[in-house]
Amino acid sequence: MYRYFLPLTLLIAASAFAQNQSAPEEAHAPAAAALRLAASSQGSTGQSPTPGQTGAQATPPPASSSSGKEITLDEAIRLALLNNPNLQATRKQVDENLAQEVTANLRPNPELSGDSQFLPIFNPSQFSSEGLNTITQFDLGLGYLFERGRKRQNRLQAARDATSVTRSQVVDAERTLTFNVGQQFINALLAKSNLEFATQALKSFQQTETISEDRYRAGDISEGDLLKIRIQLLQFQTDVAQGRVAKAQALINLRQLMGYQSVPHDYDVAGDLEYVPLKGQLLDVQAKALQERPDLRAAQQGVTAAQSQVSLAKANGKQDLNLSVNYSHVAGESSTSWFFSIPLPIFDRNQGEIRRTLFAVDQSKFQATSAEETVMSDVGNAWESATSNEEIVKLYTSGYLKDAQDSRAITNYAYNAGAVTLLDLLDSERSYRTTELAYRQALATYMISIEQLKEAVGTRSLP
Repeated sequence: MYRYFLPLTLLIAASAFAQNQSAPEEAHAPAAAALRLAASSQGSTGQSPTPGQTGAQATPPPASSSSGKEITLDEAIRLALLNNPNLQATRKQVDENLAQEVTANLRPNPELSGDSQFLPIFNPSQFSSEGLNTITQFDLGLGYLFERGRKRQNRLQAARDATSVTRSQVVDAERTLTFNVGQQFINALLAKSNLEFATQALKSFQQTETISEDRYRAGDISEGDLLKIRIQLLQFQTDVAQGRVAKAQALINLRQLMGYQSVPHDYDVAGDLEYVPLKGQLLDVQAKALQERPDLRAAQQGVTAAQSQVSLAKANGKQDLNLSVNYSHVAGESSTSWFFSIPLPIFDRNQGEIRRTLFAVDQSKFQATSAEETVMSDVGNAWESATSNEEIVKLYTSGYLKDAQDSRAITNYAYNAGAVTLLDLLDSERSYRTTELAYRQALATYMISIEQLKEAVGTRSLP
């Protein structure tokens, strides 16, 4: 019989919803219980979040919350940069390069030599001071290798240039880690928001189930409809369970990036999914990226390091001088002598290594150009992704999100008033749930695209 009055009843329900009117409470009447549910739904979900406020912010959080420490995104990044073991291992490369600088700056060691000849081993009777003085020869020498071509200076410069490249590569590893932490932090925020939404939706549908039981006892709905509502409740309970798992896994993955010992096991993330408008222009962002990207700086420093290798190869082509001074004692007479030696650069002038390093310079220049083009492409792709995701978020906040909330509240009111079918109620719940979850996912995707843009630029301060 209700279906004959469906258009009129829906009109009345929409008018009551728009004017925020509450019906008087009647403890035993199904219609009064329906009005209470409509008022409750309107109070919790009747308003659309503003850009920068999610649906989870518009509704109160669940009563249970983590008792552990809550960390912000900035704190998570700081902890990761301090404690991430992979980053700490990468930083050790700088210490290794500094040790190589010490090695490169070392001078050759002097060489001490000595010998004793004509020892009367088979005539032990001649082992006397006079015999040894007249028969045996003693030599003592001191030699030194004089490096030519400023080899030590060139070795040191080449090692310092290699250290500069490594430092930039470490900064680039920090850039990548920062993005990974930001991405995982946002995933944790999304899981937290979805869990809060699932908890709130479960409470709301439990109220619907309570009212439906009252209507069933009053004879307004069939037992089949009541059983369908109870079966649908399983979906909401499953959403809560899955939300808990998703949040726990997101926090575990984030903890791995920060270092397991840096936060307690029951920690939580602080903050909300929020929309922050994208500012600036693409050309300004690309110009800043060319100044800030550490991988581009490493590639440019690689050209300087390759040129240092050319200078070192040319220096190694210079032949070194060996000079030594000897003291000799033979047949009671003492004398000194000096020796020198230097290879003649007739065949080997290190020409092969010189040519190789020259080719390496050309190679490093091409790599620097490629790195610059990669930076431009990364920034362009990240910019397009951010602007596209921003448009999607704006679509939800422009009215679609509020429409889904209003449709659900009106349908709930109409169903509890007996004006719509159970199928309409379940369809509105499904549409509302899908829209809310899609909005949260779109908001998280947009925030991740902003983190990706910051990674592409090489700084967390966008122009």
